[in-house]
Amino acid sequence: MRSHWEFAWSRLRRDRFALAGGMGVMVLFILAATAPYLPLNNPLTQHPDGLQGQFAVPIPPGESRFVLGTDPLGRDFLSRLVWGGRISLTVALLANVTSISLAILVGAIAGYVGGWLDTVIMRFVDLFLSFPALLLQIALATVLPPSLLTVVLVITLFGWVFPARIFRGQVLSLRERDFVEAARAVGASELRIFFTHVVPQLWPTVIVFATLRVPAAILTEAGLSFVGLGVRPPAPSWGNLILEGFRYFRSAPWLIILPGLAIILAVMSFNLLGDGLRDALDPREQSVNQVQGQR
Repeated sequence: MRSHWEFAWSRLRRDRFALAGGMGVMVLFILAATAPYLPLNNPLTQHPDGLQGQFAVPIPPGESRFVLGTDPLGRDFLSRLVWGGRISLTVALLANVTSISLAILVGAIAGYVGGWLDTVIMRFVDLFLSFPALLLQIALATVLPPSLLTVVLVITLFGWVFPARIFRGQVLSLRERDFVEAARAVGASELRIFFTHVVPQLWPTVIVFATLRVPAAILTEAGLSFVGLGVRPPAPSWGNLILEGFRYFRSAPWLIILPGLAIILAVMSFNLLGDGLRDALDPREQSVNQVQGQR
């Protein structure tokens, strides 16, 4: 009999789309992690040979030592694109970790304790769900100073609500399972049961949700940066790279196309991987496979 995770890995290896998404995610993380060590120009340095012509226009990709050309200030666009991905992924991961952690805490406590505490917490969650999240994120980002931490706070504030409801539902089911009743029968405390037997059962759902929430955080950061409420220039992020190149979309379209493609590829990679993980970690599918394997 193979374990839950062995079945999941076996199913994931047969999903070509999930593997392609995983490769894309791996490449993004490698580029983001090794950006300071790659042979790239400083993304903030303006190069005298980075502009051309009488009107000092950006250099197109492939026409000089700058592989992806330059931006309107003569900065190496490849370097800014890689460093922009580093910042965008950092924001998305930080916001994802904090929002998912808060969702686990709120949802698991509400589902396990139940009673009036569950009712109060869920009405508070319903209140958050009734707000137009995007409008409030823009309003909050307008009030707070533009920075990386502000974007993380804004995404976290509205990113925990829906996962909290999912985790609560799972805990409501888990607390009635036989292994929980057996732990109570041998005298285990409720706190020990909660952290030892209930919370670990949430990990498959947490992994899937975390993978699928990263694209939403990337898009939110890009949207806030595009309207000038995200990471403050001259620090590059994919959103403010599109904002900086928007005025030059006729004369230098690569300034918009390249970061736009980077966002599309990142979001698609995480979504493909998340869909594959969701299918691979589905206990119903694994139960069918175990029965077929026994036959």
